[in-house]
Amino acid sequence: MPASVPRQRAIPAAEGGQAPTAAPNGGSAQDSSEARVTAPRAADPSENATGRAGTAPDRSETAAHTHLTLLLIEDDPGGSPIVPELLDQSGKPIRVRTARNLTEAERLLTDDVHCILLDLALPAPGRAGDGDDELAVLKHVLELAPRHAVLALTGADDAERGAAAVRVGAQDYLVRDELDGRLLSRAIRYAVERKRSDSAERRLAEGRVRAQENRRLERGLLPTPLLDGSPLRFAARYRPGRSRALLGGDFYDVVRTPDGTVHAMIGDVCGHGPDEAALGVELRIAWRALTLAGLCGDQLLGTLQQVLEHERPDDEIFATLCTVDIAPDGRRAGLCLAGHPSPLLARPGRPARLLPYDNNGPALGLLPGARWPRMQVELGAEWSLMLYTDGLIEGKVGDTGERLGQDGMVEMIRRQLSEGLRGEALLRTAVNEVRNLNGGELTDDVAVLLLDRAV
Repeated sequence: MPASVPRQRAIPAAEGGQAPTAAPNGGSAQDSSEARVTAPRAADPSENATGRAGTAPDRSETAAHTHLTLLLIEDDPGGSPIVPELLDQSGKPIRVRTARNLTEAERLLTDDVHCILLDLALPAPGRAGDGDDELAVLKHVLELAPRHAVLALTGADDAERGAAAVRVGAQDYLVRDELDGRLLSRAIRYAVERKRSDSAERRLAEGRVRAQENRRLERGLLPTPLLDGSPLRFAARYRPGRSRALLGGDFYDVVRTPDGTVHAMIGDVCGHGPDEAALGVELRIAWRALTLAGLCGDQLLGTLQQVLEHERPDDEIFATLCTVDIAPDGRRAGLCLAGHPSPLLARPGRPARLLPYDNNGPALGLLPGARWPRMQVELGAEWSLMLYTDGLIEGKVGDTGERLGQDGMVEMIRRQLSEGLRGEALLRTAVNEVRNLNGGELTDDVAVLLLDRAV
């Protein structure tokens, strides 16, 4: 006698299913459409709910330990070629549901159905644009159930139509007159595994595309210095703390205004996740726009703090910032610090040193109405000015657990300058040495930029 159907589960929205409705005879659609199945085999005592080695199984592993369910869509279930016994690879019976049309199939297509066997001779739904499309019914099913394996059922003289069904999206096609229980059982298992493999490959490909798009986006958000007409040389080094990312919470920029002044900035949003990276980009773009509009010093930083307060996702988010504006003659500069480490200045014949930071103001976003004094700094005729974030100085030194710190960084840069390193080579060597001292990758973002003036 027919086996009863388990209570229908929620249908995934992506499959476009409908809630079950009453059949004409007063019973449910499932009660009248479940095919005869064999009794389940006894449970193996060695199999437990946690799968291998007592660990929680993944979705594919779970599927391998549950009954497979087939939905047969055919307008003459009584003449079905399906034999009474269909077994999966482990010997468990394959449950069969039958639907006489697509309306019934839509009700029976719950999320516990693994495979659909579709008769291609089934009348196509009356939809605009179908016309004489002999695969219209298959296309409708593929739209209805994009995550299910589909087998197409054809006649002996219609193999070409079956092959076309595979090209459209079915996992395989079967010839009605050649079917037996063993062949159909194997075809169902193959279709389910192939669909699972295809879905995994598609998700992997989609993940790769998203990663590539994210990299292109992040690369496009990195700054392009605007130094046309300036005699200053520029170099930068950037290493985000996030794995496989191009952009972190650190940010920097350099622009030259029409009066010949070169403005440089480097900053650090607390944290180094994607939200912090996005906020850093917003602050950098705002800084460039405000600088090109003629703002500098305290007025510029006060406006940036307003931007930060409006854009940050949390009131506890803050950002440190260092700005310098170098006079057109290149011999002096204005310096503003908002909770940020002071730049390093190197000149020929003198040891590299940190610029004064006695008037260091608070980080942006900490104190409403804060002020940031602008200090005047004499640079001289020939110099190198290095701006950096704290990721460069907070790495550890060997197994001591101590931080490199600003003093350790100054000594390191002095030694590298004495070895003749300049520009990009200096920054690359400095970042690599800090990483090596740390014993591996740094956990914080690192940004360093260098401006040089040679006589």
